[in-house]
Amino acid sequence: MKYRIAFCGLGSIARRHLKNVCAFLEEREDGYEIDLYRSSLKPLPEEIQPHVAKEYLFSEPVHKAYDVVFVTNPTSMHYETLKKFKDHTKTFFIEKPVFGSTLVDDSIFEELIGIDCYVACPLRYNPVLQYVKEKINLEEVFAVRAISSSYLPEWRPGQDYRQCYSAHRDMGGGVGIDLIHEWDYLTYLFGMPGKCYSIQDKISNLEIDSDDIAIYIAKVGNKTVELHLDYFGRKATRILELYTADDTIKCDILSGFVTYQNKGECIIMDAERNAYQMLEIEHFFNIVDHKIPNDSTAEHAYAVLKLAKGL
Repeated sequence: MKYRIAFCGLGSIARRHLKNVCAFLEEREDGYEIDLYRSSLKPLPEEIQPHVAKEYLFSEPVHKAYDVVFVTNPTSMHYETLKKFKDHTKTFFIEKPVFGSTLVDDSIFEELIGIDCYVACPLRYNPVLQYVKEKINLEEVFAVRAISSSYLPEWRPGQDYRQCYSAHRDMGGGVGIDLIHEWDYLTYLFGMPGKCYSIQDKISNLEIDSDDIAIYIAKVGNKTVELHLDYFGRKATRILELYTADDTIKCDILSGFVTYQNKGECIIMDAERNAYQMLEIEHFFNIVDHKIPNDSTAEHAYAVLKLAKGL
């Protein structure tokens, strides 16, 4: 099969997705033709050039039909991109968060009926979280605590953190949205909270005007959930703790460890980032090929966005 694919935007995450898509389809011996839609037609990186058929300015009308459109431009443009391409594609892959605001006209969901709109959720495919999903009886868990803490100036080597979107509220920055993957995997594992309270603020000495901390306390069924997110932790930490009557299970997402602290058992897994992002691409193309249903819809991602914003 030959897939007709468009990428809107070519930032760092888009380049990762594009290279992974090409590697995956080439391994399957499927053909592809990739077009780029960008705000400017500056020279492409050398490693990207061989994979691109044509380039267009995003402002130009769309005159082609695609099997897949990757929405990997700035979050503030996602809504506009979906409107622009909805009559020209069968499937969307939308980078998180789904929209830059919760104030969008939600009639867009009616306009997208019949189109699979998959929203990126790579952490779901991390082996630690796959282990939690498949091997742990989550009905026995009565309390959940999660943290994602890291130092924003070290996120993008070679780039001044004060100039990136994360640093600016009016560009869609803020740790609650940047680390929205946490709420995605928590709702994937446990469902949507019935109640949720949050504190979101700027408290560190980072030179930013967006929130650098977000703390949530929620109730999901009979479980309590605590979530801590920040931009200022000097040692990167991404941990999920599960409390049961018999054990406390510490799940280190970055290091690939699942430790049963009472039983004294530790399971070690390969947590290399691109490995599980490749698994997501494989999962996505199974949706494209109608082998499995879409399990990360735009509607769900919109509900998660509201949750992350404390609404």
